[in-house]
Amino acid sequence: MATMIAVVTGATRGTGRGIAVELGAIGATVYCTGRTTRERQSPMKRSETIEETAELVTAAGGRGIPVRCDFMEPAEVANLRDRIESEVDGRLDVLVDDVWGGSDLEHGGPFWEGDLEQGLRMWRNGVQTHLIALHTLVPLVIRRPGGLVVEVTDGEDDENYPGMLFYDTVKASVRRFGKVLAKELAPHECTAIAVTPGFLRSEWMLDHYGVTEQTWREHIAVDPHYAMSETPRYLGRALAKLVRDPDRARWNGKSLASWTLAKEYGVRDLDGSQPDWGRWMAEVYDTGTDPTTVDAALYR
Repeated sequence: MATMIAVVTGATRGTGRGIAVELGAIGATVYCTGRTTRERQSPMKRSETIEETAELVTAAGGRGIPVRCDFMEPAEVANLRDRIESEVDGRLDVLVDDVWGGSDLEHGGPFWEGDLEQGLRMWRNGVQTHLIALHTLVPLVIRRPGGLVVEVTDGEDDENYPGMLFYDTVKASVRRFGKVLAKELAPHECTAIAVTPGFLRSEWMLDHYGVTEQTWREHIAVDPHYAMSETPRYLGRALAKLVRDPDRARWNGKSLASWTLAKEYGVRDLDGSQPDWGRWMAEVYDTGTDPTTVDAALYR
């Protein structure tokens, strides 16, 4: 069987890195793309780099290839496409579209009181980039039957409003991409889905809360809902199972959460737990139940 070839956009950190590493764990060659390299930072000014992600992919058992690519720039994405053409004969089995870069642009409260340019930049970072990636790279995916396009978003459906209009509509757009792409790709025997993590312990979130992956439980005293958090690798492991599922076309056009896929494929997070943020949201968060009165272990 030919080696699986994947592109993960936004692979520098967070969910993108978690997915890239878990694709590496099943032997895939993964083009790890993003803006931050060891020589050049993105405007987010984070320390994580695409080279680190590629090394983690290789250490997991795959082959990680770091490629600096700003998905706001069509010419840079075209260069990525041309590199895939040259290096792996244009083969692209899995495209994971995870560009974000908007965490520092989020604003609570009435949207009209926020900075308009920041809101529009969030839209460009989170929607325009996805469209550029899809327009340029999907033609590679559909060359062969069985290709998969994965749109990474936040939220399983449109029911819950996070209190940030720009953020909400960006993530809803990405969910919609997964749904409508399914119709575009079906004639080519390819599949498109949207996926979402739960309450994520990304590098940015851990820093924001002043904890590490080793000490994250300390934050539960501040926010008891954090007891239901998950690592980026949780969704990555679930997606790696889906990628190898010969019947994955049954998910075409669906919006799938980490907890849904974890139950379907028997996946567990790095600590052996199976956090169900969806059930916690429905039974604890949405009902206003005091989370300190709930046994979190029943939801993990």
